[in-house]
Amino acid sequence: MASIDLGTLHAWVDEQWESHALESLANFIEIPALSPAFDDDWDANGYLDDTINLFLGWLGTLPMEGMSCNVHRIEGRTPVLTVSIEGTGEGEVLFYSHLDKQPPFTGWSEGKGPWIPVREDPWLYGRGSVDDGYGGYLSILSILALQQHNIPHPKATFLIETCEESGSFDLPAYLDELSELLGTPDLVVVMDSGAGDYERLWVTTSLRGLIGGTLKVGVSKEGVHSGMAGGIIPSSFRIARSIISRIEDQETGQILLPELSIEISEDVENEAQGIAEVLGENVWTDFPTLDGVEPQTPGLSEIILSGNWRPSLSVTGVDGMPSLKDAGNVLRTHTSLKLSMRIPPGVDADSAQAAMVSVLEADAPHGAHVSFTTDAAANGFSAPTMSTSFRDALNEASLATFGNPMQVFFEGGTIPFLAMMQEKYPEADFLVTGSLGPGGNAHGPDEKLHIPATKAVTTCLAAAIASLNA
Repeated sequence: MASIDLGTLHAWVDEQWESHALESLANFIEIPALSPAFDDDWDANGYLDDTINLFLGWLGTLPMEGMSCNVHRIEGRTPVLTVSIEGTGEGEVLFYSHLDKQPPFTGWSEGKGPWIPVREDPWLYGRGSVDDGYGGYLSILSILALQQHNIPHPKATFLIETCEESGSFDLPAYLDELSELLGTPDLVVVMDSGAGDYERLWVTTSLRGLIGGTLKVGVSKEGVHSGMAGGIIPSSFRIARSIISRIEDQETGQILLPELSIEISEDVENEAQGIAEVLGENVWTDFPTLDGVEPQTPGLSEIILSGNWRPSLSVTGVDGMPSLKDAGNVLRTHTSLKLSMRIPPGVDADSAQAAMVSVLEADAPHGAHVSFTTDAAANGFSAPTMSTSFRDALNEASLATFGNPMQVFFEGGTIPFLAMMQEKYPEADFLVTGSLGPGGNAHGPDEKLHIPATKAVTTCLAAAIASLNA
């Protein structure tokens, strides 16, 4: 690291973002490239292909040496882009990002919208800006920075998919087909994670997994006047509520199934305390809660553990219920609830899924017709311990660009790719980081990218990659 002038490197990175990368990213925001789970006609609409073509066009403007690009298509599956850059040093690095997006959502501020790129420093607004359009740009620039400053770098392969926001269900087929091209990476870099603030480099060491599905409770063939049938035909909502209580304590929110939990180690508890010491009350106050709402588990480190290393259940959707203005005095035929169960690293998703199906479907009250149909089962991720030299490189770069040392981070969300890659490459190291910090609001209204932090992460990544050949 002593041979790298981080100040000069960061100035170059800043200029690259300002002169062309941010402009291309803004063009990316304009493309309504919904992930296939949210667009049944994704293939005919062609927006996913448009994002790849845009990115390829940007790549074509760069003075990158030894670069080759390929678009891969398996019949019926979303496309994947790979970029290969010949190494000037030892080792192999695999970079991952995605180009598909979440739905528009409502509630964008005046003058802003999901497909309208708006720069209001330090932010760039628009859907896909921080999740995860910037990731490919950042990763490519980190290698180009090394080339332009005559710093050796490993062989670099970039895997950019278009199905991540749908759970990456198309990715396993590509991982098999592209196995030879992807090689055997010494390091896997993922630019799709979060940050606790914009004052330092945050490195994610764990993410939770996910079990998703629909709980349906049916009781009748057609709606019946509630005055005639209420108290006779059982309420599908009451039954659904009681069934959910089998797996979640309705008073505390604690998950009751032992198959969904793990014992939290002392090391993890200490890391949670370290995160709490850096972020303080922000671990709670950064959430947009209503006045007077209190955390489910009090205590700053406990809040961190509950959001990252303990299972949690959310009901994210409902069917079978009319809107309030359309609701008559009718006992409804069924209640369907979309369940999202986050599971900690180390819990096997298949076993957790089987346990949920078994408990939710068993012994239906009143003979109601009950089913739990799963649509997602993804393992969590826990990163291997970083080598001292690699950690030192990240820390030095964070000090030089942010002015503060790096900090490990837990992430409560899910990146299915990580568990897939860890299973495929058990000997590889992992660097999971990103620019999604407070206020970034991925998936929601006013999604936005913090531009200065993104530039700093670019420099930090370049320094980390360079350290592999130090």
